[in-house]
Amino acid sequence: MSKLTPVIMCGGSGTRLWPLSREHYPKQFLSLSADGKSMLQNTALRLNGLNSGIQQTGPILVCNAEHRFLAAQQLQEQGIGGAKLVLEPVGRNTAPALTLAALVAEPDAVLLAMPADHVMTRPEQLHQAAEIGWTLAQGGAMVTFGIVADRPETGYGYIQKGASDDKGAFSIQSFAEKPSAQLAEQYLASGQYLWNSGLFMVRADQWLKAMAALQPAMLQACQQSMAQSTTDMDFIRPHTDLFGACPSDSIDYAVMEKLPVKPELGVPARVVPLDAGWSDLGAWDALWDVLPKDAHGNTGSGETLAVDTRNSLLFSENRLIATVGLENVVIVETADAVLVADKRRTQDVKKVVAELKAQKRSMASTHRKVHRPWGWYDSIDSGERFQVKRIVVNPGAKLSLQMHHHRAEHWIVVKGTAEVTNGDETFLLGENESTFIPLGHAHRLANPGKVPLEIIEVQSGSYLGEDDIVRFEDTYGRAPAVQPAK
Repeated sequence: MSKLTPVIMCGGSGTRLWPLSREHYPKQFLSLSADGKSMLQNTALRLNGLNSGIQQTGPILVCNAEHRFLAAQQLQEQGIGGAKLVLEPVGRNTAPALTLAALVAEPDAVLLAMPADHVMTRPEQLHQAAEIGWTLAQGGAMVTFGIVADRPETGYGYIQKGASDDKGAFSIQSFAEKPSAQLAEQYLASGQYLWNSGLFMVRADQWLKAMAALQPAMLQACQQSMAQSTTDMDFIRPHTDLFGACPSDSIDYAVMEKLPVKPELGVPARVVPLDAGWSDLGAWDALWDVLPKDAHGNTGSGETLAVDTRNSLLFSENRLIATVGLENVVIVETADAVLVADKRRTQDVKKVVAELKAQKRSMASTHRKVHRPWGWYDSIDSGERFQVKRIVVNPGAKLSLQMHHHRAEHWIVVKGTAEVTNGDETFLLGENESTFIPLGHAHRLANPGKVPLEIIEVQSGSYLGEDDIVRFEDTYGRAPAVQPAK
């Protein structure tokens, strides 16, 4: 009997949620809800409570290779086992991502493709819709889930419903691009249109059949890249060059929108209405929509003080945000950037990111706090010939054995126990103890304990860039060469 395999598509960059979302720590890994879980974690847990008669496998997660340890750690934190992580060497949109998952899954598995950056406040409604989709997908249909529209939204695509069946689904009459305000009003008034959610359910072999007929070049590139894939730890790595040659397109454009006019393929297209408190959190105004608000329509998190302020989102990570006499604004504060925007213009935040990239400023892609497979570091201070970092190493983890040409380092243990390799010596340091790593010495920092290790690192030298590193040995499969990493 077929099993349901969740496919979590985790490759987005989330530029419109800058400065919280960055290229190397995008929005799907952020915790923006009151439960403290990231959007990826909530997506992976979303099918908990589904009809027990539908057997599920572990999820297949398709993500950027740079995010692999972050994704694996977040799944582990929620006790989600049996996951397969397929690492895209480059982004090629959702149709190739689903194709990779279909090639990894069992041929008769029913795939439920879910973007990792969506929010659903009523998951029980998703379960009901998924049960309808499950029956249809087992029979060979490709199912999408259309969100029941509650406003004339111009930022989403629409699906026009056709004839209904006795299972609670509809045939698809047409797809519509993001409409004008006037057209969106007409769609809403007609009751015949649903928002396009980006959620899909289809049997793996049926998806590959549709791809063979409609996107043969894309399918061939995915097949060839998987035929020469490699596996390390829990990660599946498609061949970089072969996957890089794959055309880029979305599930909608590549396949779904073509199915209603090609019945000869034998993959009927169906849409199931879904009213689950859905949002794709594409921008800050969408986050304002879903978060609880005070009596003046304000929402956010962190230390904030709003005086005569209405309908605004205030999001503070480090410092107090105080406002006076404002309305419909978004203010987001992080350690290295502050965004102030008109709430009606949040779609344009991506223009800020584009300009930062054009200026080659690192804050477009990285936070001051940088996550690594072994833990994280925060660049506390820097100046001419010095830099200070706070470094936290997870229990049992260790950095690479490495050397620097242009800088020396001083390490002070604040919490936990450090195992230090310094040249030919290996020794332990306890709290309040320190050591000095001379320029040119091979060295390594490890945490042999059961609690996080925290140190303060003071770097000094003529050049302090992250690309001054020669890596001799690494636990995490990173190349033993010069790398722009710690």
